[in-house]
This record gives sequence, C-alpha cells and structure tokens, in this order.
Amino acid sequence: MILAVDTSIGSGAAVVAPDGEILSEAESENALGHAEVIGTLLERALADAGVGPDRITHVAAGMGPGPFTGLRIGIAAARAFALGRGVPVLGIASHDAVAAELTIAFPTGGFAVATDARRRENAISVYGDLDGWGLPRRIAGPELRPRDADLSADPLLAPLRDLDGDRFVLATRIPIGALGRLAAIRLRAGETRGATEPLYLRSPDVTAPAPRKRVGS
Repeated sequence: MILAVDTSIGSGAAVVAPDGEILSEAESENALGHAEVIGTLLERALADAGVGPDRITHVAAGMGPGPFTGLRIGIAAARAFALGRGVPVLGIASHDAVAAELTIAFPTGGFAVATDARRRENAISVYGDLDGWGLPRRIAGPELRPRDADLSADPLLAPLRDLDGDRFVLATRIPIGALGRLAAIRLRAGETRGATEPLYLRSPDVTAPAPRKRVGS
C-alpha cells in the first residue's frame, strides 16, 4: 500500500493500492496551517481506507513546486512516517499529479499546469506528449512567472504555441489520490526514488541573519 502526502498548495493524504486504486483521500484546502492538519489527515486517510500503518510499503511525497514553508512540512511528514515504518519514500512532482488528471481533457498531451506560488507569481510546468504509461511528459519547468504577465511570447510556453485551444490550466489543488496513483505506476515501472530534491523555486522567506562582524580591540 502507498501513503501519499502533499502540502504544496493545501494539504492532502491518500492511501492507494499497488494497482493504482485510490482507497481514501483526506484533504484541506487551507493554504496555511499545514503543520496543524497534516497529522490528522494522515490518520483519516489510513482510517478511511481501513489500513493500518504496518501495511504501508511506500510513501509518496509531493515535492512541489510550492512555497518553502508549506511544502517542507509535507515532505518532513512523509519522511518521518517512512522512517518510523522503515519503508522508502518516492518523490513525485506535484504538478505531475495534476497533469495525470488532465489526460481526459487533453488525451494527446500538450498543455501547461500553473499553481499559485505566492508573491503574485505562478509556478508553471509544460507537458508534451504521453509516455508509454499514458502519462504526460514534463518537457519544461517548473518555472516562476508573474501572475499578470503576458505569456503569449514566453519561450517557456513555446511548445504549445501551434496547438489549438486554451492549454493553460491554473490548478487550485493537488489531486492527492492521483499523486499516489502516479507513484504506483512508477513503482510498477521499476522506479524506486523519484524526485529527490524539493522544487522550492525560491529561497525561504525567513533566512538566518549574517554573523556579526567582530570589532578589533
């Protein structure tokens, strides 16, 4: 069984079977307060699935993109659970979970996923055709762009320029069940680690102060 965790926008946890069946999802849309709710969501996801912690064999961690403070809470929770159970963590880019759900709207691929990155910016990833598993390939990004910017001539979106229709999707949530299902597919394909570094895109809002200069006597 796979336990999926993500706090890149709101907070979410899900339990997914090895064949990709979503057994439970527990979510909070609040973009703040991740630390206060993630433990409860983990407990709820396990309870709703009727699965004890001892049956979890892998933990899927949403690796962003997302704001530093919120994103690291979910990653830390995923790693702590995995460490406690002695199971591996598989990192999954959160935008990839959104993209996996968009194959119904874009059956041949070719679209962009954007999420709120705060500070009046969006994080954007661009997806091309589908891979052998029927999943969109991320071909560019994630990168930050001003929320109100004119992207019509932006090189990031150049692969979509000759495609018909509106192919820019602003996602307001990460589908946590889809993230777990994506982990199941990648595990079946032989992947064991996935993304290893969080996609923060920006330094933390609060940084350590520089050391004080010593004044000679």
